Amino acid sequence: MLIRLSYIFKVFAPLLYKGDQVKCPVCEKSFSKFLSYGSNVAHRENVLCPYDLTLERHRLMWLYLTKESNFFTAEKLSVLHIAPEQCFLHKFKKQKNLEYLTADLMSPIADMHFDVHDIPLESNRFDVLFCNHVMEHVDDPIKCMKEFYRVMKPGAWAIMQVPQDMSRELTYEDSSITSPEQREIHFWQYDHVRLFGRDYPQWLEKAGFQVDVFDIKQHYSSEQIASFCISQDEMLYIARKV
Repeated sequence: MLIRLSYIFKVFAPLLYKGDQVKCPVCEKSFSKFLSYGSNVAHRENVLCPYDLTLERHRLMWLYLTKESNFFTAEKLSVLHIAPEQCFLHKFKKQKNLEYLTADLMSPIADMHFDVHDIPLESNRFDVLFCNHVMEHVDDPIKCMKEFYRVMKPGAWAIMQVPQDMSRELTYEDSSITSPEQREIHFWQYDHVRLFGRDYPQWLEKAGFQVDVFDIKQHYSSEQIASFCISQDEMLYIARKV
């Protein structure tokens, strides 16, 4: 079903949303607007690319990978991608410089299936690791992050994006909130168990990582950021194993 919907979007989106007000850097197509997306609590207008279904976080990550990293230019990289996004999956698989392995708990598009609390892979294996919008779902984020740290090589780097409420100083957790309805109200989505605050980089540091911040405002103009439909407040954290 997802594949069929994706195909329909690719065929009709350029016609239905013809224009140049917004641009997706991933598919490199321009439109009159993006689609809306999100739950009742975290609903957002003008954020979902109608062609490749990227969201703000995907476009932000892509800008970093293409402009600020060696992901596309390094001679050889071993990559572990947890919960692989469809907008990236086929692009990354086609890269000849990558030894690319995907994993998820259940997703049929992943190469392997396992719980990230206990990764069944050897230590010091990967140069790059991606795991986006997973840490808000797991029981013990620090344990998962330490597992990521373990399987990464010294000098490797990771991107682990999460929904982040920048109005909160500290991450919000409450184990007594268990119903899908209440979790959506408190944590922005029915299956989230926490809402990370501005302290998210400290969680990464507790797992052993050195954290660099990619602030899009330091690299692109306000007009460019608006055309990509990325929030100027959204930060990308690069977690490095030193």
